[in-house]
Amino acid sequence: MAVATHHEEYPDLRVKGLLAFLVSESLMFGGFFATYLFFRATYEVWPPQGTEVELFVPTINTIILLSSSFVIHFGDVAIKKNNVRGMRMWYTLTAIMGTIFLLGQAYEYVTLGYGLTANVFSNCFYLMTGFHGLHVFVGLLLILGVLWRSRRPGHYSAAKHTGIAMAEIYWHFVDVIWIILFVLLYVLTKF
Repeated sequence: MAVATHHEEYPDLRVKGLLAFLVSESLMFGGFFATYLFFRATYEVWPPQGTEVELFVPTINTIILLSSSFVIHFGDVAIKKNNVRGMRMWYTLTAIMGTIFLLGQAYEYVTLGYGLTANVFSNCFYLMTGFHGLHVFVGLLLILGVLWRSRRPGHYSAAKHTGIAMAEIYWHFVDVIWIILFVLLYVLTKF
C-alpha cells in the first residue's frame, strides 16, 4: 500500500470551502430578504412615514461598488499574466473603491434622520445594510491581506494565485448581495 508523500497529491479545498461559506451567508441574507418582504407585504404604507430613503448617495455607492467588481477582475487577469505589479494596482484601486462605499454608507446613516429602532423598516434597513457593510469590510481585509502577501517575491504568480481568486470571488458575492439590497431597500420603496 503506497503512502502519499507529496502535498500535490491532495486536492486544494480552499476555494470549495469559501464557496460553502458563501452559500451559508447567502442563506442568512435570504432570511433577511424574506423577513423584509414579509413585513413589506403586511404593512399598508411601506416604508412607514418618516423613514423614507434617498436614492442619490446609494446610487453613487452602487455604481462604485459594481465598478469595483470589474476592477478586481483586472487584478486577477494581471496575475494570470505574471503581472504582480498590475495585480497590486488593481487590488489597491478596489480597496479604495470599497472604502469609498463604506464612507458613503456611513454618510447615509448620519443623514437619514432616523435610527435603528424607529420602526420595522428602519430596523430591517440598518440590519441588512449594516450586515452587508460588515461583509464589505471583511472583503477589504481580504484584499489588504492579498496586497500584504504580494510583497514577498514569488508569493503570487500565474501558477500560484488561489488567494487572489478567493478574494475576487468573495468581492463578487458582496456585489451581488448589494444589487439585491439596493433593489429591495431603495428602488422598490419608491414604488
